[in-house]
Amino acid sequence: MEVLLDSQVAHFLRGAVDFWRSGGWAMLAIAALAVVMFGMGIHVYLRLWATRFRAVSETDWRFWIDHPADREGPIGEMLDYVGDAESVAESASRFAEVRASEVRPFERDLMVMRICVSAAPLVGLLGTVMGMLATFGALSSGSGGDKTMGAIAGGISEALVTTETGLAIALPGLFFQYLLARRLQHYKAFLAHLETVCTQALYRRLQRAGLAA
Repeated sequence: MEVLLDSQVAHFLRGAVDFWRSGGWAMLAIAALAVVMFGMGIHVYLRLWATRFRAVSETDWRFWIDHPADREGPIGEMLDYVGDAESVAESASRFAEVRASEVRPFERDLMVMRICVSAAPLVGLLGTVMGMLATFGALSSGSGGDKTMGAIAGGISEALVTTETGLAIALPGLFFQYLLARRLQHYKAFLAHLETVCTQALYRRLQRAGLAA
């Protein structure tokens, strides 16, 4: 059974290598785009998960606003920073700094993903053009023998394989980028809601202290 399984795996790997080689040099560019795109996507996903904004209930972080000693995790650290503000203007400035440090890196990484998603089918199309040029070159210079037919088949294979691979990379990357963008929007909405609640709590404290305008 193990011998049969090893044989099937080896056959699959040989087929994958042959398929890869048939696409020509454009496959290297598509592979680089895929590595950057999915690597960036996994990085964004893990960083969004590390914020733990969905793991902490609103009841908990509302309680933390007035009870600093109970704060914990990334949300608690954020509240430690913005909770020291002594005025509404200072609180708004600190939340702007939080958004700049927390949200903008995500937006930058998602922009890179969008570029890779758009570039993958274009590189596949470039490989298609190169494959068709190779096919026409073989037709114009060949004598019709086996060598010519092999060159024609290789050109057609390169043209089709690169297009297929570019689309196969771009489609899941597009859905992945969309899901990450949706999660980022939820995180931005959470930060906006947190800022509103913290500002209201700060204003109430200033009112009690007779410092509110």
